[in-house]
Amino acid sequence: MEKWIITREGYEPEEYTDNGNRFLIGNGLIGVRGTLEEYTADKMVAINLAGIYDKAPGQTWREPINAPNAFFAKLENQSSILSHKQSLNIAFGLHSRETDYENATLRIERFCSMAEPNILCQKISITPKGKPVTLICGIDSEIWDINGTHLTDFKTSVTDTLRVSALTSEQRIPITVTERCNRTADEVREIRSSLFRVFNVKEKLVLERIIAINSELTPGSYDEKLSAHKKIWERLWENSEVKIKGDDKAALSLRYSLYHLHSIAPRHADSLSIPARGLSGQTYKGAIFWDTEVFLMPFFTLTEPAVARKFIKYRINTLGGAREKAAEYGFDGAFFAWESQDGGVDGCTDFNVVDVFTNRPVRTYFRDKQIHISGDIVYALGKYIDWTGDKNILENGGDELIRACADFYRSRAYSRPGSDKLEFTDVVGPDEYHERVYNNAFTNRIAAYALEKAGYDCKVREPIFKDGIVEQFDGYFNLEDVSLAEVRSRLKHPREYWGTQSGVAFSTQIIKQADVIALMHLFQDDFTDDIVKNNWEYYEPRTEHGSSLSACMYALTACRFGKPDLAYPLFMKSARSDLDGGGKSWAGNVYIGGTHPAAAGGAYMIATQGFAGLSLQDGQPVLKPSLPEQIESIKFPLIFRGKHMHVNVTHDKAEITQN
Repeated sequence: MEKWIITREGYEPEEYTDNGNRFLIGNGLIGVRGTLEEYTADKMVAINLAGIYDKAPGQTWREPINAPNAFFAKLENQSSILSHKQSLNIAFGLHSRETDYENATLRIERFCSMAEPNILCQKISITPKGKPVTLICGIDSEIWDINGTHLTDFKTSVTDTLRVSALTSEQRIPITVTERCNRTADEVREIRSSLFRVFNVKEKLVLERIIAINSELTPGSYDEKLSAHKKIWERLWENSEVKIKGDDKAALSLRYSLYHLHSIAPRHADSLSIPARGLSGQTYKGAIFWDTEVFLMPFFTLTEPAVARKFIKYRINTLGGAREKAAEYGFDGAFFAWESQDGGVDGCTDFNVVDVFTNRPVRTYFRDKQIHISGDIVYALGKYIDWTGDKNILENGGDELIRACADFYRSRAYSRPGSDKLEFTDVVGPDEYHERVYNNAFTNRIAAYALEKAGYDCKVREPIFKDGIVEQFDGYFNLEDVSLAEVRSRLKHPREYWGTQSGVAFSTQIIKQADVIALMHLFQDDFTDDIVKNNWEYYEPRTEHGSSLSACMYALTACRFGKPDLAYPLFMKSARSDLDGGGKSWAGNVYIGGTHPAAAGGAYMIATQGFAGLSLQDGQPVLKPSLPEQIESIKFPLIFRGKHMHVNVTHDKAEITQN
């Protein structure tokens, strides 16, 4: 079981940010940051709720809701810590901590029920060392909010259960947290709308706490609910586990990535998607980006196609918001939100970064110029149908979505006098350090894909090559060709944003993340292996990898031209993004910390599409392995058009068998 357990030893209060990500638990509806039970709002404690957004007073955007913390538990007047260990069993999404104090030993485990998405469970065991100790546990209503207070009008109720209710500031949505405990407390304290049970502990005490969020409590003991929860996890791993032999670190890192994807999948909803930071808090406004379509869809399409379908249904059901956005800018069709929230409303603002020197908001062009988002969604829909054969989704809104996106591109395109080619001017590609460029190659190709899928007879200008290298956008090769180290040395502040017209990267060829290389992965038939290799060698040294979306694209394309040794460190970077921590937490003065689902999805893509070489040819799955020498074999299940299959790849053979 050690191969399924993530552990940190030693009390590390300064690592509350990374540990909050590292030890996250969730069930798709609720995400609980992996902070310790005694921590409060100042340590970024969050019980994050999927799909509920609120605008705090005085703010211009919405954020997801963090509920009152019902996992709060603390040893009052605690003595010095002798030892401490925090663990996460990723086989079952079970978080635990063991702390040995001078005056008591405290053990706590908790989980978000996969069997009952509104239910959280916690077991507390405390053993005094001689003198009695006091344990406090309950519902803490001091909530970590990034941009203003989201809950108001708190009410409390104490019967045999504890209950805290509140309303969201903007839409007055009710939020309730109810808790029952298997033992009667010596007293109940109410402090500023928080409710705490107090136990005077003379001998070993075991508490079992069942918590309901936005629902009624259900019958059953802690152990009964844990058993039902584990059964769901066992079924999930049966259909998704990627077994890597020969490299235990890689195996655990990938397993950890898949754990995160399972923990945030919206199985409870008919049409919901996954935010860019999962359920780790309010970062990026809890919005859905292109991350889901390009980086998460492959995992769910091959392991849980019903979940992948929810992502598509989410976009179909938010077509109204996409149409409104297109009309806002004077275009036809559907221009999907860059940061999609409830109803498809775009949570992205025109001033998305704060200048660290002046503390003034800076005009950015993510919302209005990153038009590739609509094509990304059409691409995801096309790949979903290719793998699942689910053409029924076309009749249930898919066809309308494709046509609406194509109509947007037709109305957004520009054609030079005398040319029959469409061009896309004034755009931002995946590389966000270069704004308002012309004919970004990725954008042009993804738009052409959408137009083709809609059956429109339109020609979009193809990529421009120079000495075998695709020019990322018109004029890119004329920018200053300088090293990444040189550009980094020009920074005058550690949180300075590299993009915008005043950023250190804007006038150079240094890019934020995979752009041309992402294009070459998504549209593999357009490029030969030699062209991919040449472009990899050109663009990788010029890429800052300032986004967790970047490394996997370079890894995938390195496997494509037979260099898995180049892919391996990028695979580990993706798979260990939240395990190792220390990633970018700030863009200017805007906090962007949290978990990285796209990197987790990217790790899965590298293992299956890169190392194992899985792809579709002539409508059938095939393998073209490119295993690094550290890995002896890769085995994994997949679902192809309703058939359960199994892949087994070694350095000597590669086979796909049907179960």
